[in-house]
Amino acid sequence: MNQINKEKRNFVTFVNKFPASRFTSPLKMTTPQYDLSNTLPPHTLTRLAREWLAEDTPNFDPAGLCVGSHEVEARLLCKTPCSMLAGRPFFTAVFTELSCTVEWAHKEGAQLGPNAVTQTAVVRGPARCILLGERPALNCLARASGIATRCSQLQSIAREAGWHGHVAGTRKTTPGFRLVEKYAMLVGGVSIHRQDLSGMVMLKDNHIWASGSITQAVRDARSVCGFSSKIEVECGSREEGSEAATAGADIVMLDNFKPQELHAAAKLLKEEFPSVLIEASGGVTPDSLPQYLSPHVDIISLGCITQGCPVVDFSLKVQKPVPFPIIFQSK
Repeated sequence: MNQINKEKRNFVTFVNKFPASRFTSPLKMTTPQYDLSNTLPPHTLTRLAREWLAEDTPNFDPAGLCVGSHEVEARLLCKTPCSMLAGRPFFTAVFTELSCTVEWAHKEGAQLGPNAVTQTAVVRGPARCILLGERPALNCLARASGIATRCSQLQSIAREAGWHGHVAGTRKTTPGFRLVEKYAMLVGGVSIHRQDLSGMVMLKDNHIWASGSITQAVRDARSVCGFSSKIEVECGSREEGSEAATAGADIVMLDNFKPQELHAAAKLLKEEFPSVLIEASGGVTPDSLPQYLSPHVDIISLGCITQGCPVVDFSLKVQKPVPFPIIFQSK
């Protein structure tokens, strides 16, 4: 923690050397102020919920015989204090498929805690149906909330330092679970970067080597993506970044640069190509993020937003029925 505070102080000292106008990136970080569930097509939620349920119960449910289909109530409990709630639409979609209802006590993006246990929602429906949906629904909520919590923490680090660029995720997501994880990034307040290979052209080292040069790769890509897609090029040096920008790249990614090398290269590229966006990537962690913040860097992407990210601990507890007292009347 002392090291992080020291890095923040050093960064603030660095920033004070520049006028405020020079430290403002063309991109602005924003806190979600909308109902982000409106970005999720209903048919997609239904499809995912059915796939998750089919994966978990492809055949018989022997345990369902033990509990039957009488109506019960289950309480959703968060047991990780100071977490951000994310993934409500996916959780609800699972139980909707099972004819259950969910009543939420907290909004999407809410901070849960600081108590050790926070009641988050109540699920009502047939006992066996609640238990059929329990694990798939909890998996979505735990993963999404963990990612959103980490994103929120990263945003806080950047904002406290006065940086106005974009903290961003990557495509390093769990196969088949990308929509949940990208949605969680939005809840946590960071950029999702590109959703998939079709969303934006990114020319990495293997593309460059296979094409023969950065210039050739950019020209080939532009011939098919036209004006409607941006092109980003992964560069290992300032010279490669200059070649990429000259060839027409919209974004130059400075990959695996040490912080001081990054600051110097980004400054020179911005002076030469003011309209080109500069992205820093490779090896950035929550602890080292303050070292990479720069008035000349527009985007910092972190694979650790999804890889190795802690989950939030949720549990679903069916409530025991309260027995009615038997009253004997004397004759």
